[in-house]
Amino acid sequence: MKATLPFILTTLFVSSVSCSIKASEPELWYQKVWCEGNGGKVESRLEDGRRVDCITDSHAIEMDFANKWPEAIGQSLDYAMLTKKQAGIVLILKKPSDQQYWDRLQQVVKHYQLPVTTWKLGP
Repeated sequence: MKATLPFILTTLFVSSVSCSIKASEPELWYQKVWCEGNGGKVESRLEDGRRVDCITDSHAIEMDFANKWPEAIGQSLDYAMLTKKQAGIVLILKKPSDQQYWDRLQQVVKHYQLPVTTWKLGP
């Protein structure tokens, strides 16, 4: 996947901001910052009433805190199927020890060759 300059700048900004905020920011705060910064629509409602955390031109994205990585896989694949977009996960890491969850997510995606694009937000 080719990274664009606006995406890189947004990612750097969000990463620096997320490192300096309180650990108690709700998931919706991260959704708004990341999704709107990447030209997406936050909390997009599906026909059945469920909401996708972020919809971009190409992806249906589930955003979750690091320890909820297994749930994020299923939700992202479900949302991708329903929207006919690519599956995406933004994993929110609030502290350095959350890296272990990112690593597990990457291992599962790679092992099963899942069609999921992943982004890391945080330290």
